[in-house]
Amino acid sequence: MHDVIIIGAGMTGAAAAWAAAKRGRSALVLEAGRLHHRRGSSHGTSRIFRTVNESAKYSRMVHRSQGLWREVEQESGTSILRMRGALDFGPTRNVDSLYAAARRSGTDCELLTAEAAQERWPSFRFPTAVIHHREAGTIDPQAAIRAMLDIAIDNGAELRTSTPVLALREEANGVLVETPSGTFRGRTAVIAAGPWLPELFAATFPDVPPPMVTVNEQNVFHFRQRDPEEQWPVFVYKGGLQLFALPSGADGGSEPAIKIGRHNPGKVVTPDRRDGVPTAENREIITRFVEEHVPGLEPTPVGGDACLYTITRNDDFILDRIGSIVVASPCSGQGAKFMPVVGEIIAGLAFENAPADPDFSIPTHAQQPITAAR
Repeated sequence: MHDVIIIGAGMTGAAAAWAAAKRGRSALVLEAGRLHHRRGSSHGTSRIFRTVNESAKYSRMVHRSQGLWREVEQESGTSILRMRGALDFGPTRNVDSLYAAARRSGTDCELLTAEAAQERWPSFRFPTAVIHHREAGTIDPQAAIRAMLDIAIDNGAELRTSTPVLALREEANGVLVETPSGTFRGRTAVIAAGPWLPELFAATFPDVPPPMVTVNEQNVFHFRQRDPEEQWPVFVYKGGLQLFALPSGADGGSEPAIKIGRHNPGKVVTPDRRDGVPTAENREIITRFVEEHVPGLEPTPVGGDACLYTITRNDDFILDRIGSIVVASPCSGQGAKFMPVVGEIIAGLAFENAPADPDFSIPTHAQQPITAAR
């Protein structure tokens, strides 16, 4: 019997396996597809890492996460974080409030006029004042998943790909997981299924109202740098629309590119019922933004993608347990940078009877202690 069975080998599942291994616990990780498949939310080589957050709780979490990412890098010999700095600007980006929050958290940052920022970053045209913070850059999710899983496997974890879960249920002494290749038993389980959470939750807990989440398809496009040697920061723009941007990594092809995407709600989909094709409307909107505000990029995108956000009603995470099963959805488009901390929280719920943070709990059930995970 495994100490924990983890359903999903994206970033959340990999982080849970890594944290279990740190505690000397045996883990079985079940992935329905192949590793690094592109149907969920963890594929590719580039996500934003940033320490500035107006929420004191999330700010504390991401600062701790930064140290844990370095721990994963050192233990695995893998490069995951690439620090580039970050810029925040735009008519509805409250830079004064964000700057104050950054100073409270001890983040190294500065508040610049549009003219001063323009002089420092001539590849932009800034319509407003700008916050620059240095503790930011990119995460390589594909490298992160592989590194965390390798550490877990080196410590006794087992990974099974192409192994979809047919049923998950509690038993007297733990949990039972049925798959096409066999039935597995564990003392506890973690649902880390990303955009498949709604259907797996409903099948596992038919008598529990499901958490209020939606799965949205977001569009990103890659734009070539006019100067391939330029080191670009990540940036967030808020105006009539919300945009995020970061170096594309390998996702943008063989030449340096910047990935720009919309953070606004996209169309509601399911991971198994969507076309995965970026829309012409979003291509036009983002291209127009590049033409107006980012002259350092070629204005014609060289590629695009449609990725999935699993979004809660208030954008907070779901990190809770029902009986012997932990439900984990660190989501809403902001989860990647927090993953090592998320893994620790999951391990606390699974093995230590840690109470769920009220901000991360499922409000529709009475929490029960995990008696089988001792």
